[in-house]
Order: sequence, then C-alpha cells, then structure tokens
Amino acid sequence: MTMKKIRKEDLKRRVEDLLETWQVFAPVWKEGMVEITEIDDPATMSLDGPPPRIPPKRLFFPQSEVLFHYAKDTRGVEIDSDPEVARRRVVLGVKPCDAHALSLLDCVFNGDRYQDPYYLKRREQTVVVALGCDEPALTCFCSSMESGPFSRKGADVFLTDIGAAYVVEVLTPKGHQLFEPSRLEDASPENLEKAKEREEAAQKTISSHVERAGLVDKLDEMAESVLWKYIHEKCIGCGVCTFLCPTCHCFDMVDEGDEAVGQRVRNWDSCQFPLYTLETSGRNPRPSGRERLRQRVMHKFNYFVKSFGQPACVGCGRCIIHCPVNLDVRRVIEAIWTAQ
Repeated sequence: MTMKKIRKEDLKRRVEDLLETWQVFAPVWKEGMVEITEIDDPATMSLDGPPPRIPPKRLFFPQSEVLFHYAKDTRGVEIDSDPEVARRRVVLGVKPCDAHALSLLDCVFNGDRYQDPYYLKRREQTVVVALGCDEPALTCFCSSMESGPFSRKGADVFLTDIGAAYVVEVLTPKGHQLFEPSRLEDASPENLEKAKEREEAAQKTISSHVERAGLVDKLDEMAESVLWKYIHEKCIGCGVCTFLCPTCHCFDMVDEGDEAVGQRVRNWDSCQFPLYTLETSGRNPRPSGRERLRQRVMHKFNYFVKSFGQPACVGCGRCIIHCPVNLDVRRVIEAIWTAQ
C-alpha cells in the first residue's frame, strides 16, 4: 500500500465537501471536556485534544434507542422497525484504543449466532478515521491489551500527525469512499520517517504495563478467592467504569406503552447494578458487590478471551481516571497475581 499525505488545511476542505452529503462527527471542546459530536463547521474540530470522556461507541450502540414501535387494533398488530441510517457518516479523530474497541464490539454484535441489525447498519454506513495518539496519558496501558497508541485495529483510515500534514493510510474499502488514494499526494521518505518517529516516541511514553500471560488460567482458579471480598469494599457500585468503557455492552430492554400502542427501548445497563441480575423470583445470583466486581473482571480478562481470543479491554484508562473512589483496574490485576 502506498502511503499518502494530506495537508491539514486540505483535510478541512475535504470535510467541508463531505458536509454537503454526509454526517460528520469529530472531537470538539464542550464545557472543558472533549466530546465526539456531529459538526457543521470543520473549524470546530479539535483533532489534537485528549480522548473524549464518552467513547464513540455511543454512535453505534446508543445509550438509549427505540428498536421498534407497535400498534394494535382490530386489524391486528403493526410493528414499525427501521434500523436504517439516513446518510453516510464519518467519525474523525478517533483514538486508536476506541477504534480497537469497535472491533471488539463487532465480535458481540456481529457474531456467528446473532447479528444486531441496528448496530451493523450504523457500522456499515460509517467510516472510522483514527488518529495516532502522540501523547498517551499516565493511566494508559493499551500496549498490554493487544493494542497501542498507533494500533490500526477497527479503523478504516489511519492518520499520523507530522506537523502541517497527516500521513494517510487507507485500510478498508470503506476508507476509499472518503479518501481516494489516487487523489492524494504520495508521502515522501521524510514524511514516513517523521511518522515512524512519532509512533516510536508515543510507544515509549507508555509506562503502565499489565501482565496478561497466564491471566486466564489464574482467574480460573479464583472464583471463590477471598480477594474479591476485600477489593469490592472500595467500590460504591456507581457503574461509571462500565458506562465510560468503550467495550462494555450490557443493556436492558424496556417496553413503554400499553397493549394498544407503545415501543421497545434498549438502554445501557451495567453488571455493577444489583437489578441487572435480579430474577423474577426475587433471587439474585450476584447479591453483593463482591460477585458483581468479580463478574466485571472475569468477563473482561477471562470469559471474553475464551470466546473471542482477546480481552474486552483496550487499556484506555477511563475507568481509572473517572472512578470516584480511585479503584484502579491495574492494581486489581496486580492483586490477582499475588492472591492465593
């Protein structure tokens, strides 16, 4: 694949062209935080900012979405379900960890036994443009999670900032919809060397490492470990770690309306909430924070690995940064390794 280059001012002009027929999402600053939102002016983009607090998974798996409407009358029941996306979409400036997370969500919503039409239609209609992460935070441990600050997983196009321009890698056929390589300037050897230096420098700044070799087997032995009792005492069960996680995908179904007319809604849920596993009988197989915290750790680093060959974690560090009681998943894994 020939590496291409696009000047930053040319990228903005390309976005202006796209706005005529595409929905364009990009990072913007709002109230002191970065948020990926729909834009109508490329001047509002902030591609060089920190990761957004809420990952872009919400563009594919919304926090709340109506799956269908129903209406019943004397003629029968009519169901209206339309997972179509009206226009093509592009998401610019996605952090590599968040793009990688989308590839993990693909495993769940596009599996052998089930394909979710709502998620898949959004994925089909969206081009993901990832941007290399030049300044990983101290809480990042992406390199330990089969990812990294310049991982290409889950991206259709990958950009590397080299100053006044970006080196462009078109990775998928969808990426060609956005950037036709023949219309881009070839990257020079100097451009490629600069891009390589950026990638190597970013990798060296990641100081956090999580030891995963053998972790699945270690967790297999720990279902009844006393460690869970002590770890969960700090957790207040707020669920922020799951709602801000780019790979968490627990949801609840709610029927709103009556027998004549209504709708079915899918909402984000969390394995950290006691109602999540409460059965109709009143029994709850995860009655305390001990079982709920154990479930989260086991799912990410044991169950998901067994099912899909990789952890359900990309090392973005959001759960560390935003936890109100400073419960650090890196320290949890360290404790697992030393537990009896």
